[in-house]
Amino acid sequence: MAHILDNPIYNALKTGNKKLSADGARAVHFRRDVAPFAGMENNSSADFKALSAFDPQVSPLVIFTPVKLDIPKKFEVIHEFEMQQMVYKGGMPIATAPKPVTELNESHIPQMLELTELTKPGPFLERTIEFGNYTGIFEDGKLVSMAGQRLQPTPYIELSAVCTHPDYLGRGYAGMLLNEQVKKVLQVSGTPFLHVLASNKAAISVYERVGFETRSPMFGYVLNIRK
Repeated sequence: MAHILDNPIYNALKTGNKKLSADGARAVHFRRDVAPFAGMENNSSADFKALSAFDPQVSPLVIFTPVKLDIPKKFEVIHEFEMQQMVYKGGMPIATAPKPVTELNESHIPQMLELTELTKPGPFLERTIEFGNYTGIFEDGKLVSMAGQRLQPTPYIELSAVCTHPDYLGRGYAGMLLNEQVKKVLQVSGTPFLHVLASNKAAISVYERVGFETRSPMFGYVLNIRK
């Protein structure tokens, strides 16, 4: 895999997210309370063997790959999905958000969990906040929209958990928060990127308007390690 973003989870766990890693050599995974993602050096048979040696209690594990894989029988495939990997190609956003944007902290975790459970932007666990840099918009004290950062395969930083309560759609909140996150990443000399389900045309349209372009299709697998 020639480009660092062809293997974003493994490279994140070896670079920018190393402090959140349950470290290994050929296979690594995030701490189970932070995220269910795992990565392998080359997705080879030896790598899968190393992945299968993890305690089955860390399952399910989510892996990303630029090509479809033949999953060994040691694993149960719970779900497969197709994504688009998008990279930011615009400049520094100059517009300011017309709504106040709040830096989210541990006191907001219950509301963050409630919003992500409702909107399903991707895995969000009790300690996912440790990825850092989560921001949100509140209405009458209620968190109605949020976005944050996740995988950090240096120098790239993934934007994630972009979601808005269904009752507050159409107000441009996701675009506001995305612009704020893009600024955060560019200000530390990073390059924003993200993953979105290939079927989510509405979200892809929002990301394109903000300045993201599709780099590559990606495939995701949710796996259980068989005992």
